[in-house]
Amino acid sequence: FGSSQFLLELSGAATERFCPPRPPSMAASVGQSKPSRAAATLMLDDALAKIIHRDGSKGIKNAKLHGMAPLGAHSCMGDFPADLAPDAWKHVKVKPGKGCTLQRSASSPALGVSGTGLGGSNYGTGTMHAAFVGLGGVPRGLAPPPPKAGASAPRPNPPSQFRVFYDRGDLPIAIMHGAVGGGRIAWKVDIEKLDFHHYLPIFFDGAREQEEPYRFLAVQGIYDMLEKGGPKILPVVPQLIIPLKTALNTRNPVVICTILKIIQSLVKSGDMIGEALVPYYRQLLPVLNIFKNNNLNIGDK
Repeated sequence: FGSSQFLLELSGAATERFCPPRPPSMAASVGQSKPSRAAATLMLDDALAKIIHRDGSKGIKNAKLHGMAPLGAHSCMGDFPADLAPDAWKHVKVKPGKGCTLQRSASSPALGVSGTGLGGSNYGTGTMHAAFVGLGGVPRGLAPPPPKAGASAPRPNPPSQFRVFYDRGDLPIAIMHGAVGGGRIAWKVDIEKLDFHHYLPIFFDGAREQEEPYRFLAVQGIYDMLEKGGPKILPVVPQLIIPLKTALNTRNPVVICTILKIIQSLVKSGDMIGEALVPYYRQLLPVLNIFKNNNLNIGDK
């Protein structure tokens, strides 16, 4: 009981920090709905973000342009041949090995802004010589400040296994179009008959997707499987750690908030699941430790 209660309180407190508070009337209406509506809520949040940020700075296209989200393929048949479409995605598709080189250190002579220093020298502020004192004790300037560590900056989100399996048609799911209230999945087989050791880790890996329909299907599928999984969930917990860790390591606030809500539902979906997660705290808690001070504008004093 202690570990389960700890996980619920930890994920609940972290969720409050990442997710803005709702008005009392809206919170009451949300509390009456099922937790499985979280996938549909993500789609509504995306639509609201498009309305607020009309320049597209918060959309999936901007994330793809900056390499923060997987690009996918040119079409359902794959990428176009290079000889027929040589300029397709040349500005966003990076060749293997590109963009992964280390930057120069702060003491490198070629780093910084060169200029004319004191005494007519050619060493300006921003070079390695700026921190040194010249002949006769004349200072050459101030050393450049250290760069930001970027510990909380979002990381690129690599393609998930869920995307690969869904594009190949290996998952027994489809979107139920025209469902009352929206946010439902048409399962081609009974959930109780699924092999949870095979499918549940795949769905957990897809929870970090930011593009539709992958994100909706993965998140909604997770809640459906946790609701009807019963005793099949506990043996699969060790296989869920790597997908959860990969999603948290993206350090994307939206992805982290989604994962925290999934962890809450996971702990409450069966007995002894909270205790089964205790040996894996070392993999799950470091990223939450980075964001533990992000407690501004959550409605408290």
